[in-house]
Amino acid sequence: MQRVLLGTTFAVLSMISWSVPDAVAQDAKVARGTVVDMGGSSLTVKVRDEQMRFSVDAKTIVEAPGGSTKTRAAAAKGEAGPKLTDVLRIGQAVAVTYRETNGAWWASHVRAISSPSGGASTSSEPESLLSSGTVQSVGANSITITGSGGGGASFTQTFMIDEQTKVYAKGAGTAAAAKGGRLPFSQLVGSGDKVSVSYHKTDGTLHASDVRVTMKAMH
Repeated sequence: MQRVLLGTTFAVLSMISWSVPDAVAQDAKVARGTVVDMGGSSLTVKVRDEQMRFSVDAKTIVEAPGGSTKTRAAAAKGEAGPKLTDVLRIGQAVAVTYRETNGAWWASHVRAISSPSGGASTSSEPESLLSSGTVQSVGANSITITGSGGGGASFTQTFMIDEQTKVYAKGAGTAAAAKGGRLPFSQLVGSGDKVSVSYHKTDGTLHASDVRVTMKAMH
């Protein structure tokens, strides 16, 4: 399953998960259900007996099978990228991470799933949150990133890392193999790198499940 990013014309960037800096992640919720309608800037999901209509835009991330293939096909044709309807389908089971703004629901992350776990539902805790920025520092068991949000605001986030944290970086596999299969986190991710972090929140602490290096710093 590949993560894709919708552009203004629903262009898709494979494997790079740029998202809104998660300064308001505490307000995020997750709705699980099935897709019943898709428009140019909206996605409607049936959750139990209710239809929830979510706004989608250039910052909405979609995680669905075949994203990379469809991205390459669009690029080969000189197109900006696949449309939302190319990535998802009517009847598709999805988990939508969203927040409510001025009475409207905005989807930050749409993930295709095999079926709504335990039936269609909503919950106050998202399964996974996403944030992107520039690495400020790397500690023995943490990483701190900074970035800018809407309206010129800035943010700083610190994520805990452990042996379960996965790192995706160019050449990481080759480098790790040369060192017996593992490398210290600090040898894969460094200050100044551009990264995208998938994480979850537990008791107010942010735990990184995976870190993707999207651009290495030029030192």
